This record gives sequence, C-alpha cells and structure tokens, in this order.
Amino acid sequence: MKLGDLVLISPDLTMLKEWIKGKIIDVENNPFNGIVLSAQTEDGNIFFGRSNLFKSIA
Repeated sequence: MKLGDLVLISPDLTMLKEWIKGKIIDVENNPFNGIVLSAQTEDGNIFFGRSNLFKSIA
C-alpha cells in the first residue's frame, strides 16, 4: 500500500462494529513493528497501526 490508497480500517483500531473507509496519509517502516500505516477517514479521524489492520479497496 502507498500514500493516497483507499483502505478499509479494522474495527480493532476504530473500536466500531464494522470496517470503515479511509485514505493512507503516511507509511512508516518501523524497525520494531514492521510497516505502520496511518489513514484518515472522511470525517477527519486518523488511525494508525500495523499494515495487517488495513485492507486495500480495489
């Protein structure tokens, strides 16, 4: 995944019942956690976590 990609964000991050849509705003190669993504939702909230907590929207 790269900057600007549309993704679904896991309920494990959002504490909501369903996956929500967001846009990748940052990609970090963290030496301890691997690839860490930050995504912003349409309402302006920003969530970040390991890449396995995000699904690409094709």
